[in-house]
Amino acid sequence: MYLKKLSLTNFRSYQELSLEFQSGLTIFTGDNAQGKTNILEAIYLLSVAKSHRTNRDREMIHLERDYAKIEAEVATKSFDFNLEIVLNNRGKIAKFNHIEQPKLSHFIGKMHAIMFAPEDMQLIKGSPSLRRRFIDVELGQASPIYLSELLDYNRILKQRNAYLREFGRSSIFDQIYFDILTEQLIEKSLIIIENRVKFVIALEELAIPIHRDLSNQRDDLSVEYIPNSKRLDYTQLETLKDQFYVLFSESLEQEKNRRTTLYGPHRDDLKLSINGQEAQQFGSQGQQRTIVLSLKLAETELIYQLTNEYPILLLDDVLSELDDNRQHILMNHIKDKVQTILTTATIEGLKVHQMEHAEIYEVTKGFVTNLNGKKGS
Repeated sequence: MYLKKLSLTNFRSYQELSLEFQSGLTIFTGDNAQGKTNILEAIYLLSVAKSHRTNRDREMIHLERDYAKIEAEVATKSFDFNLEIVLNNRGKIAKFNHIEQPKLSHFIGKMHAIMFAPEDMQLIKGSPSLRRRFIDVELGQASPIYLSELLDYNRILKQRNAYLREFGRSSIFDQIYFDILTEQLIEKSLIIIENRVKFVIALEELAIPIHRDLSNQRDDLSVEYIPNSKRLDYTQLETLKDQFYVLFSESLEQEKNRRTTLYGPHRDDLKLSINGQEAQQFGSQGQQRTIVLSLKLAETELIYQLTNEYPILLLDDVLSELDDNRQHILMNHIKDKVQTILTTATIEGLKVHQMEHAEIYEVTKGFVTNLNGKKGS
C-alpha cells in the first residue's frame, strides 16, 4: 500500500497544496514551524480519522476558513482508491471512492498508516489510556470488526456509568436493568480482551528481535497486556467470563459508592519491560526511544500479516534522535517494502542509504519545493 497523491485545502498552514508521492522514501526538510508535520498529520488523519496532535478539529482548519479538506489517492496490490475527509463546525465528513461513509468506523483503516512522532514517547511515560489507545488504533486499522465491538463496549460502559451516577445509592436502583448492562459489558469485554491479548502477543514476538538489533544485542524487551485487577487472569481466557461475574458481583457496593465502573478493558494497561524491569520506571530516555521504535517497526510487520499490505510509515522528526546504527537498522528494515514519509530539520547527518532514491522537499512558510523545482502552496 502506498500514497500516490495528496491534496490539502484550508488545512493548517496550507490553503492549497497538491503533492504526488513515489512508493519509496520521501523527505520533507525545513526549519521548525514551517508546516512539515502538518503534512504527516493530514495523512494520518486519513488513516484513523483522528489527529495525533489534537482532539479539536477546529485547530486543523486554516484561520478565517470554515472548513478544511484532505483528499488522497492510494494504491494497493489489488486496486487504487480515493479518500476524502472534510472538517467543519459540524464534525467530519468521510468519503471512500467519493461515497460518504455513514459512520467514521466504516472509513477507518481503508488506508493503513503508522506514525512515529516525538509525542509517542508518552507511550512509555504517559498514562495507561495512551497505551490502550495505541492498541486500539492499530487494531482498529486492521480489524473493522474489533473497532465495531470497541464502540459497542464504550456505548454500554457509558450507559452503565450514567446509571451508577444517577441511581448508584438510590433506593430505586433497578438491579435487573443493571444486571443486563453488566452482562452486555462482560460479553463485549471478552471480545476486546481476547483481541488485545492476541495482538500484544504477536506484537511482542515481532518486536523482540528488532529491539535486540536496535540495542546492539544488549537489552531484552517484553510486552504484556495486563488487567487492572489482580483478580483477573488474562492467561485463562476460557474462565474469564466467570471471573468477571464474580468480580462485578463482589464489587457492586463499591461501584455504587464510587458511581463508576471499576473493572474492564477501559482500565487495562500495557506493561513494557527491559531486562525484567519496567521501562516506565527504570528505562533511560535512549532505551525508551528504542522501545517505541521497535514497537512501531513491529507494527508494520503485524499489519502486513493481518492485511497482506504494508502500511505507510510516517516519521516526524525522529531520525535526528537516533544514532547512525539505529538509523541504518530502521531504514534497512523498511527498505523496498514500506513507503516512508519523514520530516527533518536538515538532511545533514542523516545516514539513509536510500537517500539517492529519495524525493526531497523543502518546506518554507506553507510552500513546498522539491529538488526539481516543482512548487506547491
